[in-house]
Amino acid sequence: MSQHDAAAIDRDIAEVVKQLGPALRERQWTLCTAESCTAGWMAKVCTDLPGSSDWFHGGYVCYSYPAKEQMLGVIHDDLVQHGAVSEEIASQMALGARRGSAAGITVAATGIAGPGGGMPNKPVGLVCFGWSVIGGRIRTASQVFEGDREQVRRQTVLYALQGVLDILDEQASDP
Repeated sequence: MSQHDAAAIDRDIAEVVKQLGPALRERQWTLCTAESCTAGWMAKVCTDLPGSSDWFHGGYVCYSYPAKEQMLGVIHDDLVQHGAVSEEIASQMALGARRGSAAGITVAATGIAGPGGGMPNKPVGLVCFGWSVIGGRIRTASQVFEGDREQVRRQTVLYALQGVLDILDEQASDP
């Protein structure tokens, strides 16, 4: 990914964040993030926008197993069985963030940003996501992103926040 590509993704992120505010305000909801591989980058881009305190509740940065367990209520045996980079853990992170914040919607991301840490069934660039909506079910997804550590993290932020916006847009179109 070139500097040009990074700048384009940063513009896309800024555009998504700009749309999140009105969509969340309309529902009188706040957003909370639960971040592992992005280490607070989602929270940072949300709070880059002036006035985001109206709709951004806050975020959890839970990098280690103990942090995921203590701060988000992730089940230790599930971490051991599935590993931190799994949709099972992403869903628990999203639910834990929603319970801890009472936000209307949460997003979680846990992944292998690299350069090391990959395995045959979990390559570098694999990121698992979870979204939890108050009164709704938890959604999960996994993506494998290309590039170096920063590139994987940047793409993760965009995918996660675009997922929030997509869920809000779906809810707005439901009768």
